[in-house]
Amino acid sequence: MKTLVILVPNGQNNLSSIVGTYKIFDRANTCMEKQGQEPMFNIILAGTSKHVDFHGSLFTVNIQKYISEIDQADLIIIPSLNHNFKKALEGNDELIAWVRTQYKKGSEIASICTGAFILAATGIMSGKSCSTHWSVAEDFRLMFPAINLQPEMLITDENGIYTNGGGFSFLNLALYLIEKFYGREIALFCAKVFQIDVSRNTQSEFSIFNGQKLHDDLVIQEAQQYLEENYQEKFSIDSLASRYSIGRRSFDRRFKKATSFTPLEYLQHVKVEAAKKAFENTRQNISEVMYEVGYNDTKAFREVFSKITGLSPIDYRMKYNKEKALIVGA
Repeated sequence: MKTLVILVPNGQNNLSSIVGTYKIFDRANTCMEKQGQEPMFNIILAGTSKHVDFHGSLFTVNIQKYISEIDQADLIIIPSLNHNFKKALEGNDELIAWVRTQYKKGSEIASICTGAFILAATGIMSGKSCSTHWSVAEDFRLMFPAINLQPEMLITDENGIYTNGGGFSFLNLALYLIEKFYGREIALFCAKVFQIDVSRNTQSEFSIFNGQKLHDDLVIQEAQQYLEENYQEKFSIDSLASRYSIGRRSFDRRFKKATSFTPLEYLQHVKVEAAKKAFENTRQNISEVMYEVGYNDTKAFREVFSKITGLSPIDYRMKYNKEKALIVGA
């Protein structure tokens, strides 16, 4: 029997990703037993403190083993830290070192949502792809610039390391791992039992674009503000660069360095975010929204919108507009 360790870090407060992960793997084990097979994993809740409190001590998790008692794990899952990732990094040096050592011994590692901060702190992620919750992407890039962050991805899989976008999509990561270790049949069974959408592969449609503002380039900050306030107008990126007396190539480089986007990509994201809000809250049709956000080419608007959100404009409107959803559900 393999060993699955679900970590319970100190100083974090996401109970659902611990309990939910435990339950779905436990159900997969039960499914194997009903088929007359030995369970795939011995599931262990482990950490460095015997008890970890959640939600102001309303709930408490009692670990089954200290990590120092576990010589070798086959799979380690790091739960979400919610937005307490900085505190968690400060209080989990022993746990971070243990994960690093386990990976060197051959363990596979999976992180859920902001658990990616603990994973990244181990130093084993340099040059590798990683996902985390879209809302903390700026912080992650600043803290771990050597990691190839892909916040639009729901799941990444590289060299025995798995990461997950966040929220309750940790169930999709759990299914992914169950299919890998238990097989497709048991993964589909678990998907039906827990009613998990197996077709999801991106978190793009859920992200809210706020722009990368955590930098010190005041000129680029001013350019960002200009793009956000004038996205409906017709202007070229060349003219924007000239506005700040910067050559186009230098402007692109500075903008990319500061924000992780080229000026054109940034403008596209601003336009699409405005379009998303219009689709969610108004009765405007696709063409009206397209013109309102500064596009006059239907094909170009559709391609950019789909690339950024993972959905076509009409599919997004049908899915997230309250009135449309009520009509479909009637």
